[in-house]
Amino acid sequence: MYIGRFAPSPTGPLHAGSLVAALASWLDARAHGGRWLIRIEDVDGPRCPPGIDRLILDQLAQCGLHPDEPPLWQSARSALYEQALRTLQLGGWAYGCACSRKQIAEALLAQGLQTERHGELVYPGTCRTGLHGQAARAWRLRSTADLAGTEDLTLNWLDRRLGSQTQNLSKEVGDFVLKRADGLWPYQLAVVVDDAAQGVTDIVRGADLADNTPRQIRLQQLLGLPTPRYLHTPLVLGADGSKLSKQNGAAALELGDAALALRLAASVLGLQVTGGTVAEVLAQALERWQASFGGMMPATAAAKSSSLSKHLKEIP
Repeated sequence: MYIGRFAPSPTGPLHAGSLVAALASWLDARAHGGRWLIRIEDVDGPRCPPGIDRLILDQLAQCGLHPDEPPLWQSARSALYEQALRTLQLGGWAYGCACSRKQIAEALLAQGLQTERHGELVYPGTCRTGLHGQAARAWRLRSTADLAGTEDLTLNWLDRRLGSQTQNLSKEVGDFVLKRADGLWPYQLAVVVDDAAQGVTDIVRGADLADNTPRQIRLQQLLGLPTPRYLHTPLVLGADGSKLSKQNGAAALELGDAALALRLAASVLGLQVTGGTVAEVLAQALERWQASFGGMMPATAAAKSSSLSKHLKEIP
C-alpha cells in the first residue's frame, strides 16, 4: 500500500514553497489511492517557537490537506534514534568525533580541499582512526564503501521527476553527523528512522532535498530498512533566484483565499487549474497530477474515481 507524508520543520509558518511540497505529496498519495501522513520534524527544539506546529496544521487544514492519521512529533521519538545509532555503532559504521567546526575547516584548508558544500563542511575523516585522547563531541557515519575506508562509496538512484541520479558520498559529502555535539538529532538519521517506522513507501518533497537522498539511502542500507521511491518537485524561488525559505525571510502564507494559494502552488508543479473553491482546486489538480504521472497510477479508472470521490468528501 502506498504511504506518503509531508514533514515540515516548525521553525516558522508555512510559506509558498512549503505549500507546493505539501500539495505535491498529498496529490501523489491521493492519486495512488494511498494514505497521507503529517510528521512534525521538531528535533531541533531551540529553533522551533512554541505554537508554530499547531499553526502549520491549521494552515494545511485551511487548504483541505488533512492527514489520514494523527500527526507524529519527532521530539517524542529520541529513543528510536538512539537505538538506530547504537546499531550503527555496533556495526563499526558510527564513530565518535572530537572536531569543532573551526578545526574541520582548518584541516580541509591544510589539505587544499574544498571547504564549503552548500554551507556545509565536507568532513575530512580526522577522527576515523580514533579520538587520540580527546572526548567525543558528536557521532559520524563512515561515508566509505568499506569499514577500512579504502574505497569510495558512489550511490545511484532513480528520481521519478529528475531521472537517474548519482553521488560520490565519500568525496561530495564525507562522514556526516548522526548525533550533534549539543545532543540533538540531525535530519538525516531521524527522517530515515521515522519513514521506516511509519511504513512510508513514497517520498515527495522539494528538489532542494534531492542532495540528501544518498545519505538517507546509505542509512537505510546499513540499518536494514527499505528504500522508498523518491520524487523531487520544482522549487519556488525568491527575487534573488535562490530557493524561497524561512531562512531567507519567506513570507508566511496568506490564506484569506486558500483556493488562490493552492492554484499558485499547483502552477509551480505545472498543473493549471481554475477552480474557485478549495475542493474544486484540489479536484482539478488531482486529475492533472494523474495525467502527468500516469505510469505510477492505479491500474483501473474505477480505482482512480473511488479514491478521488472518497477524499473530496473530507474537503470543506
